[in-house]
Amino acid sequence: MINQHYLSMLGNKSVIRELSEYATARGKEIGYENVFDYSLGNPSVPAPEVYKETAIRLLAESDPMKLHGYSPSTGHPEAKAKVAAALSRRYGIDYKACHIFPTAGAAGAIAHAVRAVTTPGDEVIVFAPFFPEYIPYINDTGAQIKIVPAHFPDFQINFEAFEEMLSEKVAAVLINSPNNPSGVVYTEETLLRLADILRERSAAYGHNIFLISDEPYREIVFDGKKVPYTAKFYDHTLTCYSYSKSQSVPGERIGYIAVNPAAEEADKLDAVFAQISRGIGHNCPTSIVTQVMGEIPDATSDLSVYETNMNLLYDALTELGFTVNRPDGTFYIFPKALEDDAVAFCRKAMKYDLILVPANGFYAPGYFRIAFCTDTEKVKRSLPVFKKFVEAEYR
Repeated sequence: MINQHYLSMLGNKSVIRELSEYATARGKEIGYENVFDYSLGNPSVPAPEVYKETAIRLLAESDPMKLHGYSPSTGHPEAKAKVAAALSRRYGIDYKACHIFPTAGAAGAIAHAVRAVTTPGDEVIVFAPFFPEYIPYINDTGAQIKIVPAHFPDFQINFEAFEEMLSEKVAAVLINSPNNPSGVVYTEETLLRLADILRERSAAYGHNIFLISDEPYREIVFDGKKVPYTAKFYDHTLTCYSYSKSQSVPGERIGYIAVNPAAEEADKLDAVFAQISRGIGHNCPTSIVTQVMGEIPDATSDLSVYETNMNLLYDALTELGFTVNRPDGTFYIFPKALEDDAVAFCRKAMKYDLILVPANGFYAPGYFRIAFCTDTEKVKRSLPVFKKFVEAEYR
């Protein structure tokens, strides 16, 4: 008999994927260049040249058995050591190879992190708005997701609701900064207050509450801002990172968990993660891609186009009367819809071949997400279409 849980998920497909599929089908009808598809967060700039050069060099010079053979269950030690050294230089935390566990992107990192620090029946707190896939990432471990309502309009943490929701059943808190979908970066003040609360409640409950920090957009920031590194504020932090956005290699599925060396059982967690892999069939990401990661851990694509696109959209949307926070980073902008029902708003936009994502699934009803990881030329061509849509439907 087919597992009914997964059969039931077929009726609850990702709205983002459904809209992306619609945009692709519509593009076959009228030409994809005429569809302004702002649905899917798929990087739109090429990988850095050093990525290709490094991969070619490894293919040409490395021992084929090392390059293509099975890696150890905890990951290639040389690559882990190089990533640890890069993080130590950058953030002043004494990471070692045993604190790094390579994963299939940030999704794989979160899947391992949640399983490592929860047992069935535990609770994991997240803060709206958040990436909807957190729900299966958490609930399918046997833990239960608990959602703190969004703090409007700045989308920092709603601390009043958070403290009310904290209980002895909470094993972990999952945050995402820079945030998908809001583009907000949590401030140092926010992280300091969060860390203080977690330390206080951990002491009161007699167990450490882990902080899982999802950071795939860490390198995409605007206006000269810096992203505070969460692990510097709280010892029991598991940092989940992906190179999908920073190096524009989402298809390579490469990332890692970095365990704060001061965390509980920090030197054992990579072995724990390896045991989790046995249960979920993860068994390490691709060997060659892991080794490329180790060679160029700090390399990034030219990410400047995202700030260009953000400025174009922010200026145009505010001029059209939208309420919108200026994003601190990511490649998303998160305006308030021009009516209470964001689903209806986005459905009307589709008549103009504007593909926008209502934020109900992000737990921020009334808002919508624009993923502006596309050609700047196409962003510019979409601006008069936004104006036409707003004037026709809302003026």
